[in-house]
Amino acid sequence: MRAITTREPGGPDVLSWEEVRDPEPGPGDVLVEVAATAVNRADLLQRQGHYPPPKGTSDVLGLECSGTVAAVGEGVRDWRVGDEVCALLAGGGYAERVVVPAAQVLPVPEGVDLVTAASLPEVACTVWSNVVMLAGLEAGGTLLVHGGAGGIGTHAIQVGKALGARVAVTAGSAERLRRCAELGADVLVNYREQDFVEVVGAADVVLDNMGAAYLGRNVDVLAPDGHLVVIGMQGGVKGELNIGKLLAKRGSVSGTGLRFRPVEGRNGKGRIVAEVRGHVWPMIADGRVRPVVDRVLPIERAADGHRALEEGDVFGKVVLKV
Repeated sequence: MRAITTREPGGPDVLSWEEVRDPEPGPGDVLVEVAATAVNRADLLQRQGHYPPPKGTSDVLGLECSGTVAAVGEGVRDWRVGDEVCALLAGGGYAERVVVPAAQVLPVPEGVDLVTAASLPEVACTVWSNVVMLAGLEAGGTLLVHGGAGGIGTHAIQVGKALGARVAVTAGSAERLRRCAELGADVLVNYREQDFVEVVGAADVVLDNMGAAYLGRNVDVLAPDGHLVVIGMQGGVKGELNIGKLLAKRGSVSGTGLRFRPVEGRNGKGRIVAEVRGHVWPMIADGRVRPVVDRVLPIERAADGHRALEEGDVFGKVVLKV
């Protein structure tokens, strides 16, 4: 088969569409003929040599895909050859075929075409596992989403509104904030010009992609019993935390990720995928949540997708069509 390979760590130009060995499904696995995949910031880090895949998994980029089941391994009962699916991956999505544990496979949501479905698994699993399963966002609460114009941000806005929450977002321009408002965001903060603590007031859940740069102010904006969930490090890895403020608010701070979780278990990817299928897929089917795709590129132009994300020229997701 063919896949996007990286000759060496570096910029987008190191990406190349080459022949590689075909993957083989083992017991409990599903082999997917890939229709499309999507670009995530983790892919950019892996391309640069900063985010190696979990041991024993594909070193090909790509944390999600959509496609058609081509084969199933021993013991797989829920999927059959020919099923149209999408899937959460530990890697391997930038390819013509990929192997994925059956527990991480999802049906294509009702009303979504096969290519667009590639934009959903990573954002849906990230948002639901962190905002709901971990932080416990409830109707009437306030969700603050940093990076509201990104793939995770655009999805989180819609899920927050579907759950009955007040949603605040940060973004870097009036145009990006306007588009966040169209998705349902109630409070709009231009981080280049405004202090989100002053504008938002208090948030029950903060979904943060910045890390160190926002740590102190994220604690400042927490409501009593609030929960800060750090899912990215775009603003650095080392910050200072005022424990006194955190204790006074009875606040919680969590750092989480999807890629290195086990498939099974209480915090496993299989459970998260099942929750997403049960709770988020109905939101998509009835229109409360929709995929937000900025552009679809042929996978041979994966480098262009990486450049666009690095330059901040994306609202929602970049999809790569195979």
